[in-house]
Amino acid sequence: MKNCVSINLKKNEIVIKISDKAEQIEIIEALKKKLTELKKLYKDEKTPIMVTGKILKNKEIDEIQELIKSKIDVEVDFDMPKGLGLHSIKKTFEKEIAVSETKFHRGSLRSGQKMEAEGSVVIIGDVNSGAEVMASDNIIVLGALRGLAHAGAKGNKQAIIAAGLVDTVQIRIANVVKEIDRDEEPMHKQAYVSIHNDKIVIE
Repeated sequence: MKNCVSINLKKNEIVIKISDKAEQIEIIEALKKKLTELKKLYKDEKTPIMVTGKILKNKEIDEIQELIKSKIDVEVDFDMPKGLGLHSIKKTFEKEIAVSETKFHRGSLRSGQKMEAEGSVVIIGDVNSGAEVMASDNIIVLGALRGLAHAGAKGNKQAIIAAGLVDTVQIRIANVVKEIDRDEEPMHKQAYVSIHNDKIVIE
């Protein structure tokens, strides 16, 4: 993909914009070339770099940050949606989701609480550790998902789970279960969970 990375020199920072449709391998290759050129232009080694554009996964952010710092020793920040709420959820999870009856729950689910819903459920709060939410279709948590979530509980493999933060040990869609090892896998911010090739994938 040509021009998947663009660099703009501003007064107080350098802005690196990444195309939404660029693959990580293309981004890394383009950055290697652009950073070599940028280093020649760099007059002040302290001018920070801001990376914007495509919403990146934690591993992708780490890889890009390491590459930039290996070429130019400066502060690198990423302008990604961090705030919770409908705007950031919509921006991150812009995918085809089947429409169904939706139940809204205002407030967090505490440990020991269990919620079941026909159709989809939107929780305006957190699902705390020890709590459980189950829906026949989609589950959207505007806060943190630390308890158990089971979407597509009646066998709907098209169902999704979306949360502002996923920090749980197990997640289910239909009859597919994913155990999450917290030591190996980081917390997922603005996470989108779906089934691909009969496996649960967290993006």
